[in-house]
Amino acid sequence: MHFLRGVGIIGSRTPGPHTAPTLPPAFSPTDTLFVLISTALVLLMTPALALFYGGLVRAKSILNTMMMSLVAVGVVGVLWASLGYSLAFAPGAEALGGLGHVFMAGIDLELRPGTTLPHLLYFAYQGTFAIITVALISGAIVERMRFAAYLLFLAAWTLIVYSPVAHWVWGGGWMGRLGVLDFAGGTVVHITAGTAAWVAALKVGPRLDHGRQAFLPHNVPMMLTGAALLWFGWVGFNGGSALAVNGIAVQATVNTLLAPMAAMMMWMVIELWRTGRATAVGAGTALVVGLVAITPACGFVSPRAALAIGALAAIPCHFAIVYRARTRLDDSLDVLGAHGTGGVVGALLTGVVTSTAWNGPAGLLDGSVRQLGLQALGVVATIAYTAIATWGILTLIGMVTPLRVSARDEAGGVDVGEHGEEGYSDGEGAILVLQKSA
Repeated sequence: MHFLRGVGIIGSRTPGPHTAPTLPPAFSPTDTLFVLISTALVLLMTPALALFYGGLVRAKSILNTMMMSLVAVGVVGVLWASLGYSLAFAPGAEALGGLGHVFMAGIDLELRPGTTLPHLLYFAYQGTFAIITVALISGAIVERMRFAAYLLFLAAWTLIVYSPVAHWVWGGGWMGRLGVLDFAGGTVVHITAGTAAWVAALKVGPRLDHGRQAFLPHNVPMMLTGAALLWFGWVGFNGGSALAVNGIAVQATVNTLLAPMAAMMMWMVIELWRTGRATAVGAGTALVVGLVAITPACGFVSPRAALAIGALAAIPCHFAIVYRARTRLDDSLDVLGAHGTGGVVGALLTGVVTSTAWNGPAGLLDGSVRQLGLQALGVVATIAYTAIATWGILTLIGMVTPLRVSARDEAGGVDVGEHGEEGYSDGEGAILVLQKSA
């Protein structure tokens, strides 16, 4: 809830007759250092995601999978500087920001209004959120989407989906004005990414032999390393969203530690109950699910509520992933089950457990049903808009260039077919491809 907290709609008190008016904030070196570190932590999440996703795919697709995450740093970063940030955070209409910050106009070392930070730093911090959001989607279509088509998708989706939804919630748009809560990106990041992943998996279609062949992770230790680094970076993702060194930053950080712990414990209990084995892939997935679920709530709920959110989110996310594997939907790395479902559960539970004692409005447990209704409205609107827009983007791209690689390249591995490289070999396969294309 970066914008609302910055302008004082959330976490502030209206001055009373004996209260001095609030002075405009002054530059804070401490807050600036804190957000600088948080920016670096969130940026780390993208290569961490590359490791997480890379370990989950087959060896012949590792480079393409990691590239799909890493390339977002370049594509989304440049678009964010040129247009995306302006559409998200420049003054504009209820649905979309204006053009006041196109090509970083007006973004300098002066304070971002309502904060103690240079505007340039606020721009950079928000940019790392845009990058990781788009990278998340790639997990649904790895091992079969053409890299060129994927680059076009990254660019279009950033401007048409991410920037408008970020404006709705954090940039002064209609959701934020209504009071929909999203402290650090449950709706803006995870529901949009999960919904887009679902649509993209449907649009691109399943991998060859999906449903007839088991697609096993080729490097589980790599996946676990990525999960650990994601958790580390998530401290900047959630804690840094306080935008200041204060009690709310402490609250958000502690909740970011507790929720994934509870999610992992619940996940292992479910696995032991169902199969008699607790898996490493399940543990790593559970950590991410807990992090996703606490993201919208972390600055509005108590530590005990964070434990409950993590534990409760593990249940529907686990069974969503189990059920998906029995369907024709080839969401390769279960972005919908982990991020989409986790984001929805977290957003709705925010409306249940948010508390005035913990910097939020009254939730259902405080006797108010209004916030739960607002959260549900935000979830439905975000899913509907993201699904329609993502389908349209992919349809238009498909008219320009094929979305899928050839059956031959998919069978042989997209690393060689799309990049002329291999992750684990002496390079002979890649050299052969390059010779044939010469």
